[in-house]
Amino acid sequence: MAFAELLERAGGVGLFQALQVFTLLLPSLLVPSQLLMENFSAAVPSHRCWVPLLDNSTAQASVPGALGPKDLLTVSIPPGPNHEPHQCRRFRQPQWQLLDPNATANWSEAATEPCMDGWVYDRSTFTSTIVSEWDLVCDSQGLKPLGQSIYMAGVLLGSLSWGLLSDRFGRKPALSWCCLQVALANTSTIFSSNFLIYCGLRFLSAFGVAGIIMTPVTLMAEWTTTRRRAVTITMLGCSYSLGQLTLGALAFTLRDWRALQLAVSMPFFAIFLISWWLPESARWLIIVGKPEQALQELKKVARINGHKEATKSLTVEVLMTSMEEEEAGASMKARRSVLDLFLLPTLRWRSCSMFLVSFSQMISYYGLVLDLQNLGSDIFLLQVLFGAVDLLGRATTTFLFSFLGHRTTLASFQAMAGLSILANILVPQDLQTLRLVFAVLGKGCFGISLTSISVYKPELYPTALRMTADGFLQSAGRLGAVMGPLIRMTRPAVPLLAPVSYGVIPIASSLILLLFLPETKGLPLPDTIQDLESQKSAAAKGKHREVAITESTWF
Repeated sequence: MAFAELLERAGGVGLFQALQVFTLLLPSLLVPSQLLMENFSAAVPSHRCWVPLLDNSTAQASVPGALGPKDLLTVSIPPGPNHEPHQCRRFRQPQWQLLDPNATANWSEAATEPCMDGWVYDRSTFTSTIVSEWDLVCDSQGLKPLGQSIYMAGVLLGSLSWGLLSDRFGRKPALSWCCLQVALANTSTIFSSNFLIYCGLRFLSAFGVAGIIMTPVTLMAEWTTTRRRAVTITMLGCSYSLGQLTLGALAFTLRDWRALQLAVSMPFFAIFLISWWLPESARWLIIVGKPEQALQELKKVARINGHKEATKSLTVEVLMTSMEEEEAGASMKARRSVLDLFLLPTLRWRSCSMFLVSFSQMISYYGLVLDLQNLGSDIFLLQVLFGAVDLLGRATTTFLFSFLGHRTTLASFQAMAGLSILANILVPQDLQTLRLVFAVLGKGCFGISLTSISVYKPELYPTALRMTADGFLQSAGRLGAVMGPLIRMTRPAVPLLAPVSYGVIPIASSLILLLFLPETKGLPLPDTIQDLESQKSAAAKGKHREVAITESTWF
């Protein structure tokens, strides 16, 4: 763990860390717009079948002038389950008898047929969505959650791939490439001619988004001192909350899905260019046996932090002497793989437990946030409320750490999120305000648990396997994100399956956290397996030294 001493010699936490955080906040600010955009770009507008009497000017000319649009709608479209015009069926022939107030207004199911000529959509809220663009309604309504699952599958595969690639080629190249890939793939979606091409391009974009989610957290953790680590990663989490607020405002302003897609994609071209100034992780360079390059990066950081004397005193000899243990660990670099997470006894229980925790967190989180239309009519307000409560929750995470610790904070609020979802099952549909309160409360708890897991994960694994482990755990989480929309597809047949699953699973995982994983509050970031063993020995002897986090959330 001698790298912490080298980092202090390079200025500890100073101007470089402030600039790094600001740079890494930019892509993180836009990540929520990529993950949650289909709440708006794939919103399902009110719709009905196209019928000649209402939508064909030639047919309308033969209708008696005394009949208005409401009467024509009555004779053309049967009432649906909620007594509104049916969204998926129309009368084969106009049912004129339904206009006679003295006659019995009845009709048979045989008198109706599916929407043979397409649909008419209400464009008062959105001028265009992918649902109205490609008619993802009625018999095709399952394509929307399927598209969301395809996107999450891209994040899943990207998480596993970028974890391995980052540990092999470095953190900075992975981040820059991912920004470029997201910019190109997401911008290209506006030219999609059908839903299949749209899903393919979104899959490529999701693959890159996975790297943007993972890499900033690791770069921050590996360039920040122990005392400030939780603060900087909490700030990164708050940027996700601000991104949700920004998405609500953008969606309210841009009601066409192509315009919204373009607005959240173009900034990634600029971020791609800006990201090249970032230094590579010196921790990683040492572990992979590149001390000369690590020394250059440390001197660069020292210059930015104003410690010019450190640029002279830091030499390869000093670095090699300070990092003898890590250099010894570098000889094991050929063994780095996902299998090491299970073959090494110290990591086996951690990896299995965190797999379940990550999976449970994401299946419930995306089951909640990708279903705004089921929670209320004003999805713009809901998105802003979700972003605001998420920001409040994430901003308090650092203070919660000082009282509860990292593990207990994560377990407690993950369980509370599940309880909020279960409580909503008991609330009648007509009590929309109370349902909204429970949904917002659950979202706030998820905000705290997501920030907690971002701080907690890097502290469980050594530097040589940190990104590999993060990629594996991100993949586990994204597997949950894939399952979330698919479970929601069962709602017509089994209405309670989705909410019960979203509530029970995170509660069960919180128990796993408390039973099988260690507390890491105040511990330096481990660089080798030996560091983990030392931590276990110290904890067993009661020598776990905690460092209280009392700093402000700003530098």
